[in-house]
Amino acid sequence: MIQNSIGHRRLILFALLAVLAMLGGLVPDVIAHGVTTGDKGYIQEISGVLPIPFIYLGAKHMMTGYDHLLFLFGVIFFLYRLKDVGIYVTLFAAGHVITLLSSVLMQISINAYIIDTIIGFSVVYKALDNMGAFQRWFGFQPNTKVATLIFGLFHGFGLATKVLDYKLSPDGLLPNLVFFNVGVEIGQLLALSVILIAITYWRKS
Repeated sequence: MIQNSIGHRRLILFALLAVLAMLGGLVPDVIAHGVTTGDKGYIQEISGVLPIPFIYLGAKHMMTGYDHLLFLFGVIFFLYRLKDVGIYVTLFAAGHVITLLSSVLMQISINAYIIDTIIGFSVVYKALDNMGAFQRWFGFQPNTKVATLIFGLFHGFGLATKVLDYKLSPDGLLPNLVFFNVGVEIGQLLALSVILIAITYWRKS
């Protein structure tokens, strides 16, 4: 009886996450891969190597990026060991870093609407995966580590499409992108800590 109740609550939770993600996919500007107008103006005006501003912008992006947070929430929801959490978060971060750096440095631009839709789908996918939908519907379980890495690549593309629009100064571009990614990881660790505390509390309730 208790197990059925827990399973029912989880089903409702992930259904709600799926709806939120689909709504985000329909309204790409709402998805938090964008940078605010004030940040955009600031980015376009500065040049040279500036660690603190770009670390701040990276952390702000992650802490306010509900698409990132929903996906991470789904990824770690059924993980009980910190080692496993670390592995999956590292895979997601690696994908994010690879595509952000390569896209901006090589000027690779992908349609923002397509990327934002895929990002919304990533949350829906993870919600369905956590509910065991693929096993029930198709009789197999996709590799969760590979999926996390692949969707991490798309999340990185999502931010890169916005960064490319701002035409960053080539002066200090590479180190500034590295600092931005450092900020993203700092923000991710802070957000992850809050998510883990919330999940732990929910499991005990």
